[in-house]
Amino acid sequence: MSFVEKTGNSTWRVRYPKDDGTLGSIPGFDSAPAAQRKADEIDADRRRGTFLDPSAGKVPFEAWASTWFDSIDVSENTESQYRSITKNHILPRWGSTAIGDITGSAVHGWAKKLRRHGYAHTTVSTIVKVLSMMLADAAHERLIPDNPVRPQRRGKQRRRDTRRREALWATPEQVLTIALQAAIYAWPGAGILMITAAYTGARWGELTGLQRHNIHLDDGLIVIDPDNGALHEINGKLTLGPPKTEDSARTISLPPFLIDLLRHHVATHDGPHVFVTLDHQPIRRSNYARRAMRPATDGTLHHPNPRRKLQPVVPGLTFHGLRHSHKTWLIADAIPQVAQARRMGHVLPDKIEHIYSHVAHEVESRLLNALQQRWETALHAITRTSSAQEPTLSLDALSPTS
Repeated sequence: MSFVEKTGNSTWRVRYPKDDGTLGSIPGFDSAPAAQRKADEIDADRRRGTFLDPSAGKVPFEAWASTWFDSIDVSENTESQYRSITKNHILPRWGSTAIGDITGSAVHGWAKKLRRHGYAHTTVSTIVKVLSMMLADAAHERLIPDNPVRPQRRGKQRRRDTRRREALWATPEQVLTIALQAAIYAWPGAGILMITAAYTGARWGELTGLQRHNIHLDDGLIVIDPDNGALHEINGKLTLGPPKTEDSARTISLPPFLIDLLRHHVATHDGPHVFVTLDHQPIRRSNYARRAMRPATDGTLHHPNPRRKLQPVVPGLTFHGLRHSHKTWLIADAIPQVAQARRMGHVLPDKIEHIYSHVAHEVESRLLNALQQRWETALHAITRTSSAQEPTLSLDALSPTS
């Protein structure tokens, strides 16, 4: 039971039992009846199960963040992302603030400043989302009354702030050009990796984690394993683990040209991974982007003294953009949605349709024929195109002996 204590000639305080067995204190009452009313209110809230310890909200956010990270059960990759966001963005602003003093308006004002400082809308949304998850769990633990971070609906909603940017994609001819430039500038396998991404729709981690025993070229298939089907980079360490989602574990059929290309490629080394560096090591995303992706797609003409002049093809295209390209081609070739979803590792919006829809052999054959035709058309265009500045691009660039 809560009780009242006199603390001065005309001041009183309320003492109440805390969950840890100690006594909490709420000082500052100028009369005994006022203090008693507060004590009675605390006891009534306890009986209703709605009591919040006033001292709980005084915990610094940094201390709660440490407790929160010890309690969450997510993948290593997700936890690493949350920790990075918290360390670099959330703690510098809110670390010393008591969790009970964090208000929704203050958070939204902070988010507005982040956008003004040049952070992308999606980046800011992710930062606020992580902060909101932490505060929601603090509310669940009854440290604060509720989560103060809610969607802000008042004020101007500028369309340019919320509109999703359309992802860059490339035509088959552009993909082949980029891949050949990567093979010339970096190493042959870098180009073959790009071609495989564009013609299978597989993700970066699924391809860099692809192991030799999961390619079945006699059957024209690659398998994304449910347990070890993706390469993850966490705090600088490369490990094999499950792909992005449960539906990402799948079998992907290959068009004829890609079977031949991969058969030749895997014969160039004996490592367990299909795609490796020149030193036959697993490929790191940042190294690949710097050494292969950016020069091959952005060109090198803007560099002061490039070791090789490469023409820009689709400036800004990312490796994930090759997956977008594959999806775009499937749509253009009128491939049924279920076949697209199965190939990309997506879930159909309609759960019933997702469960009961299947890809007929005729549809799979049409899909592979369309991809083969796209390759042959692109190859024909490349071989008949020459540049006055550079020698004609050739498939010979994809050979390790070139």
